[in-house]
Amino acid sequence: GFKFRAVGANASAARTAGISVPRVTTSVMFIAGALAGLGGAAQILGSEPAMTAGVGGSFGFDAITVALLGRATPLGTVFAALLFGGLRAGGLTMQASTETPLDLVLVIQALVVLFIAAPALIKSLFRLKNIETGETMASKGWNG
Repeated sequence: GFKFRAVGANASAARTAGISVPRVTTSVMFIAGALAGLGGAAQILGSEPAMTAGVGGSFGFDAITVALLGRATPLGTVFAALLFGGLRAGGLTMQASTETPLDLVLVIQALVVLFIAAPALIKSLFRLKNIETGETMASKGWNG
């Protein structure tokens, strides 16, 4: 755990401390892949009657969106996953009871992601006053 966090926080500092960065990185990727495979196997074996070509088509997109929405923190990712899971389950129920199209859920998910990402995008594109300091922030432009 400590080595994982050390390499994730600052690889060069971990290397200086004597931690093998490539070995830790490979270990983390192996563990993450094994956990993802375990989760995929549980999904397929538990809820799908048979393995078909279309099964799990949107899982990858949802997983990336949930991780980005949760700001790549464990607690944030859990809350984002609950939000998206609730939207998906509610959308299926809504479609069954009121014949509302399920695509409405996708639009709501896209709007949630847009509104979460919009403040950072607007701040980087336009000059904005910082509320706390009152200073004008300028975008960096082409030269970074």
